[in-house]
Formats: sequence, C-alpha cells, structure tokens
Amino acid sequence: MRNGKQMFGTNGVRGVIGEMMTPALVLKIGAALGSMRKGTIVVGRDTRTSGEALTHALKAGLLMTGCDVVDVGILPTPALQYIVKTNKFAGGAMVTASHNPPEYNGVKIIEADGTEMSDAEIIRLEGRFFAEEFDTVLWDCVGREAAAPDRLEEYIEAIVNYFPPGIGEGMTVVVDPGSGPASLTTPSILSRMGCRVHTINARLDGTFPGRMPEPTPEGLQPLSEMVLATGADFGVAHDGDADRAVFVDTKGRYIEENYEFGLIEDYVCARNTGGLVVTPVATSRLIRDIAEKHGCTVDYTPVGSIYVARRMIELIAKEQDVSFGGEGNGGLIYPDHQFCRDGGMTAAMMVAVLASHSGKKLSDILDDLPAYHLIKEKHHTGDPTALVRTVEEAFSGETIEKIDGIKIVRDNAWALVRASGTEPMIRIMIEAKDPAVANAMYQEIMQVATGQRAGA
Repeated sequence: MRNGKQMFGTNGVRGVIGEMMTPALVLKIGAALGSMRKGTIVVGRDTRTSGEALTHALKAGLLMTGCDVVDVGILPTPALQYIVKTNKFAGGAMVTASHNPPEYNGVKIIEADGTEMSDAEIIRLEGRFFAEEFDTVLWDCVGREAAAPDRLEEYIEAIVNYFPPGIGEGMTVVVDPGSGPASLTTPSILSRMGCRVHTINARLDGTFPGRMPEPTPEGLQPLSEMVLATGADFGVAHDGDADRAVFVDTKGRYIEENYEFGLIEDYVCARNTGGLVVTPVATSRLIRDIAEKHGCTVDYTPVGSIYVARRMIELIAKEQDVSFGGEGNGGLIYPDHQFCRDGGMTAAMMVAVLASHSGKKLSDILDDLPAYHLIKEKHHTGDPTALVRTVEEAFSGETIEKIDGIKIVRDNAWALVRASGTEPMIRIMIEAKDPAVANAMYQEIMQVATGQRAGA
C-alpha cells in the first residue's frame, strides 16, 4: 500500500462485506483507535445495509478501551467531521465506503480537528491493529454510549448561515443524493437558502436502487432529464457519503469536475484576491488560469484530499492567506468552514455562484471558461513503481515535477504518471487545450509503458 500503510488507503479502509470487511475487523479498528485517542469519539454511518452491524462492532471496540461514544446515526461524512471539530471531541469514525458499490463498506478515521487521520498516525493505528495491542479497561471503566442524531442540525445550520438569507430565492434546483445520507441534508440546506427543491433518489436505501453511489454521467441521466423537465437552474448529485458534489447545468449537461472546481474557485477568489489555492498535481490547468486571473497562486500537493487539507492548515499556521482548495473530482474544501471535502457546502456554494451572475444561466457561465482536453487512463503492470521510473528516465530531458509520481510539464500540455495506492497499475493523466496534442503525448507515454518506444 501507498506511504507504508498496509490496510488503509488514501480515504480509509474498505472492502467487500463478508470477505475482507467484517464486524470482527471493525471491532479491532475501534479498539486500536480507542487505545490511541482517549476521550469521547463520535461515530456515524452512511446508508449501506451493513452499516448498522459494523457500527455496533466499531462502538464495542471503542467502549472496551474506556472511550465514551456519541452515535450520530446516518449522516454525511463532512457533517460528522464538522460535529467533531466544533464540539472538540477526541475524534470520530465514519462507517462508509463512499463511492464504492453497495457490497462494500469501510471506516474513515477522523481527528479532533475534523481532518482525516494522517498517514503517520494510520501506520501507528495499523501497528496496534495487527499486534492486537489494545488498552482494554476493567469492568468499572468501560465507556458509555449516547445517541445524538439531532446534532446533524448543527451542520445544516452552519452551511445555511454561511450565506446571506434568501440568496437562493427564485432558483429551482434538483437534488440527487443517490439514496445516501445527503437525503437528510442537501434538500434542507437549499430550501432554507430560498431555493425551490425537487429531489430524485432521496429516500435512505443502502441497496441504492436508483443508481450506484458513484455519481457518473451515465448514472445521472435521470437527474439531467428532471432538470430539463422542471426548468431547473441546475442539478446536484452526491456520492455515497456526500463529501463530494457534482453538477448538471441548465441544459442537463454533466459538468466535468475540474470545471465545477473552476466555477466555484472563480467566485471564491474574486472575493479573496491574492490568496492561495491548494490542489493536487492532477488538477486541470484551468485552476491555475482562474487563480492567476484574481492574483492568486496555486500550491500543489500529492493526490488525496487529506494532503490538500493538511497543506492548507500548514500554510495558514505560517500566516499564509489560503482562499480555497480541493480536488478535480467534486471534493472541494472551504478553509473558513472546515478542512475537509464538503458536498453540502459545495451544493450551497453553487447557489451563490449563480446569484452572483445576475440571472445568467449556469450553462452560459460554464461556456465562458477556457476549454481543456483531459485524458485519464490506467495501465496494469506487475511493478507500478518500476514503470514510473522507466517513464521518468525516458522523459528525463524534459521538465519533471515529483510531488506525486512524475509530472511531465510542457508549454502546451502536461502528463501525470503515478503508481496506484491500491492496485497493481499506473494512473495516467494528460491535459492540453488541443486534443491532438494530448493524444500525441498519451501515445508517447504508452509507447514507453509497453516497451515499444523507438530506440528503447
């Protein structure tokens, strides 16, 4: 696994229920966490059918180490993170597999500041897990549990109160929570902002009957159709734990996530000129273009929202002005709200974007942005790290950045080649304004990857 972790990936540990992911495994995760973070731990879950069983196991592990548990029930991951941060709890744990299919589930570990646990601390937790080194307590010191589903209101109110009252008046929005926990939050948030809200797939259902938890263009076709049928200003959809949001525009077109990032970045940076925008090396050059338009600078990180969040915290601690951050996958971070991806806040922010354009349609605003052509591919290999080195050697005469994998930077294009953290493959991203340039660069890299480059 990446960065020395054996079990946890970039965003928690996940697996198929009954195979890798079992209550016994989750109990041990709870016991390891409780041994490291003494105090009160907040526990929540998404709508998956296995969530209740795994949550009970997680709580048992925490309670046996003497931690008290606050069970906040079904809610989005960013809502749990907000509750942990604002109430100064010792930490949190979310039972979710995010965008994975319904047979998966998993656990995300949250620190007291609301961010996901760092790689170094996850490695410590895994050490306790595998050694079964748990600080269990005697019968008279076992922790206590309290149920607090009403705390979800704190998160909803925080987002609504972030914006001027009635900012969404006159707007119509269609919300597709994908049968996930955003069913409890996003429709309410947008309604309280003044929007007229229609919903699709808004009943809590861990079998995900309407679409899979990953909001893809194909899966969101019913959302697009409903936007057109209702004359809505836009449609918004969430993944399985609602830390991301993706959109369809006035014409029912799926908005590629880098353009979503750019739309909201333009709004935020126009109100905080000269600041920093933090994002991974895999994000479109569009983000740099918009930052420069407002006198802002882009600070690049490895791929993964936790690296973005922690870099933002680090820069702010150095008294740097951080305006905005996030990834080009619909996971955006608002530093004056909280340091994590927040799909509910992103849905609300799109209302503010539209309100700032005085009646202009979202489709027209989108069409005004610079156009880039992006290629995303995977190449399976037995030794991903060795293959990345091979590509680096082949392009050693060019400008190469090594923040995460290798990024080959040209005046008219860039390519990112990095080893997957979870599978035996490399991930390849290439971007250029001219599709022909992007395709040519992709062919160059694939010739190296397959050992077919002339002279190799």
